Amino acid sequence: MASNMYLVRQRISRLGQRMSGFQININPLKEPLGFIKVLEWIASIFTFATCGGFKGKTEILVHCPPANDNKTITATFGYPFRLNQVSFETPPNVNVCDINWKSNYLIGDYSSSAQFYVTFAVFVFLYCIAALLLYVGYTNLYRESRKLPMIDFVVTLVVTFLWLVSTSAWAKALTDIKVATGPSIVQQLEPCEKKGAMTCYFGSMTSMGSLNVSVIFGFVNMILWGGNAWFVYKETSLHSPSNTSAPHNQGGIPPPAGI
Repeated sequence: MASNMYLVRQRISRLGQRMSGFQININPLKEPLGFIKVLEWIASIFTFATCGGFKGKTEILVHCPPANDNKTITATFGYPFRLNQVSFETPPNVNVCDINWKSNYLIGDYSSSAQFYVTFAVFVFLYCIAALLLYVGYTNLYRESRKLPMIDFVVTLVVTFLWLVSTSAWAKALTDIKVATGPSIVQQLEPCEKKGAMTCYFGSMTSMGSLNVSVIFGFVNMILWGGNAWFVYKETSLHSPSNTSAPHNQGGIPPPAGI
């Protein structure tokens, strides 16, 4: 037990000595391993910014006879897209057909897909910072270690797969959001189903171009991480076996005896 504790302390001491040797070396950024990691870092920022910062609204025009003008009701929604908690509102001090429109909500809850997508992008953003710090500040520690490149390689594969899963789920949710906030909402509002009492028309909906961009960046991230897996793999012992496994003799000459 004492010997095991001594070995653990010795390894921690060696690791502490290596970590204390922080020295900036920008050469890894000139190589695909570091350069692609910078691109992944930038792409992750655009991913969670374009999705998490979205705010939009959908408007419906309501005609109340015998008046000849149309009045507008608005539902304002955004991230994390819990549409079933978004109610319609009327302009201040405006009575629209004597109906309490705040009791009418949009349909659908897409927060799980949206939050998973944004949260995952934030974690990737933080991991890229940590990886770049390791590449640039502890280049020798990364290159000499067997475990760090292997951990980096496994994480790269997992992140690539999760980009595919999260982006596909968010793309499907975005399609449903467009339907739930589009012209079909007119047929889903209970007051608008009363024929003769009023007439409802779909007015407008905020453009979701930034959300489309977020989906594109999701697939861009997947491609970047998938491509970078090869360059991370080259740093592992799977691609570059340890020198201890190399033959002891070169050129077929046996080692001298008696040494």
